[in-house]
Amino acid sequence: MKGKIGKYLLLTLVWAIVIGYTICSVGLLRAHRSEQVVGSVEIEIVDSTANGHLVSSRMVREWILHSGISTIGTPTDEVNLAGIEQVIVKNGFVDCVDTYISYEGALHIEVRQRKPMLRLLIDGYDTYVTESGFVFRSPAASALYVPVVTGGYKPPFPVSYEGDVRKHIDRLIAESNERVAKIEREKLPLYDLEDSLRLEIKEERKRRIKQGIFEDDELFEERVLKLRAEKHRNLRRLRGALRHTARRVDAVTARSDAEYRSQKKLEKRYEDFLKLINFVGWIEEHPFWGAEVVQIVAETTPGGSLEVELVPRSGSHTILFGQIENVEEKLDKLLRFYKEGLSNRGWDTYSTINIKYDGQVVCTK
Repeated sequence: MKGKIGKYLLLTLVWAIVIGYTICSVGLLRAHRSEQVVGSVEIEIVDSTANGHLVSSRMVREWILHSGISTIGTPTDEVNLAGIEQVIVKNGFVDCVDTYISYEGALHIEVRQRKPMLRLLIDGYDTYVTESGFVFRSPAASALYVPVVTGGYKPPFPVSYEGDVRKHIDRLIAESNERVAKIEREKLPLYDLEDSLRLEIKEERKRRIKQGIFEDDELFEERVLKLRAEKHRNLRRLRGALRHTARRVDAVTARSDAEYRSQKKLEKRYEDFLKLINFVGWIEEHPFWGAEVVQIVAETTPGGSLEVELVPRSGSHTILFGQIENVEEKLDKLLRFYKEGLSNRGWDTYSTINIKYDGQVVCTK
């Protein structure tokens, strides 16, 4: 029994020492923090590679300077670390930021940049695109070597947009659905009006008159003819009003249908955008084509389809690829033509090589 009590007392004493040490250490650290000032700022760009960079230490220092957030010479417990992170991460090409201050008073800033897969250099756009579909405008003096897409392609986002393209599409579709709901509510009073008109037509058709007991046949016939004429006028008016109301309903429906068509077109443009990303990824992963293709020219056809042309490193021809489908089959077909056709005729024989169509290669001099 005494042995157990001794163990409990010893355990309690150990925990008391640990807790006391922790409290003392925290107190000393706080006192140290309150007296210490930031002596240096150390910036690390984690994923700068041989392919170039979008973020530099100099850029980060300039962002912090322009933000007005104090660093060097500021007491360490007064430095706005969260504010520094917000200033840096608001640049679309920055993926995430971690900041901390070491015990010696050095402010450490670790920046991870996004990794673009391609660069859109088309009408009004100078935008990097990541594998996940995140887009951001090309920063000034950026030096990153990725495939370049040119041409008349129309991306599914505006020039100024930075962010996840899927979120942009979802927001536009949500706004469209709200407009559809508002439009559909316009039908409710029209439906009520249609029901009312149909009821009036039904009641008008049922209208009858009876001949009085002592009423002359000729007078009764005269009243019947008068009623018929009145019913004809009323039914004509009511049916005209019903047709007019139906046209109003159709007009409202047409507006809803237009919204849904716009949604489908938007989704189609987004699908083409993903196809373009996946296409570039496929090209880059293929040893031969990654080295051979120097430029991708993308066009949005009048029908809304996306078609691409490839500018190869070898020869002076352009490859008409067409829509981004059956990619492997088309490029395998082209590679066979390179080996079996151009090797004998010369790389500069043709101006265009068309591989749009199944089972054939069409060349133009």
